[in-house]
Amino acid sequence: MSVRQIANPTISAYLQTLLLTGARPGEVMALRWNDIDWTWRGLTIRDKVEGERVIPLTPYVAHLLAALPRRNGWVFAATPRGRAQDTPISSPNLALKRASLVAGIEGLTLHGLRRSFKSLTEWLDIPAGVVAQIMGHKPSATAEKHYTVRPLDLLRVHHEKIEAWILEQAGVPFKSMEEPGKLALVASNNVN
Repeated sequence: MSVRQIANPTISAYLQTLLLTGARPGEVMALRWNDIDWTWRGLTIRDKVEGERVIPLTPYVAHLLAALPRRNGWVFAATPRGRAQDTPISSPNLALKRASLVAGIEGLTLHGLRRSFKSLTEWLDIPAGVVAQIMGHKPSATAEKHYTVRPLDLLRVHHEKIEAWILEQAGVPFKSMEEPGKLALVASNNVN
């Protein structure tokens, strides 16, 4: 995944988070550190449809976010320059364009990463209502509107499956058992 090779880790994490959450570009850009619930593993997304929604904080996205510097209140914070001390990054269209060219993909946009999330879920037979809820789409059927209740942990089952499959298809090695931001214990073969 050429996005992982982007020199700016904040932009790289932002683009990967877009693809792996299916959120709108502005929703991810607007994430603040207090929108992350590390204990219950949830992300509060400021939603243009419902006001806000909580989606699962999947293992790889948690790993990406935990590695980011905490420069200010924004998760995807701009590098401080001059008076702009408390701002998110500006739209990374150029970085996405360069990464897309390296990957041999033409015309990919920030919103295209959201569309890709939706399209990729079709390969896994994820229920449409689950995908819609994660992405922040309004329920389309009466049963979805009035009868189907999906708590965060039920969404997590499906969302983690989506994330693992996308990472596998992209050839991204990741062990989800490791706690984000923590060092992993590596066993030694030396026995004294």
